[in-house]
Amino acid sequence: MKKWSKKQKILAILLLAFLAAQAIRPAKNNGSPSGPKDISTVVAVPDSVMTALKKSCYDCHSNHSDYPWWDQIAPVSWWITNHINEGKRKLNFTEFGSYPAKKQAKKLDETAELVEKGEMPLSSYLWMHADAKLSEAQKKMIVDWARAAEKTIQP
Repeated sequence: MKKWSKKQKILAILLLAFLAAQAIRPAKNNGSPSGPKDISTVVAVPDSVMTALKKSCYDCHSNHSDYPWWDQIAPVSWWITNHINEGKRKLNFTEFGSYPAKKQAKKLDETAELVEKGEMPLSSYLWMHADAKLSEAQKKMIVDWARAAEKTIQP
């Protein structure tokens, strides 16, 4: 019987570790994308804005994400889950109504600023979700909406 070389042993161990990692499945963000505390219950959100938000923002900033096929593979699944959880901690459109008024206004201001600067959606997200890229007209529409909505929030 032929002995395995050191390189073959290392590759076998790495393969086994990779296969074992597949058993560690993070919880999915599969809640409802809208609900009683959704942003649309707090401020008026035109259909065109809501469509753009759902296409470009809701995967990371709501209680529901549409997962790509590659999210089934560890360690990518761990990274995506962490990214979604971080995005929801910063802004969750599904839970927007639970924020104090001051925080709601601040989040709308931040939304306008980040979209206007092209910092949202993240380039790392757009790399694999080209359809989420906002046109200049969509960016302006979201920025104008967020700024107008911010003014309607009563502290």
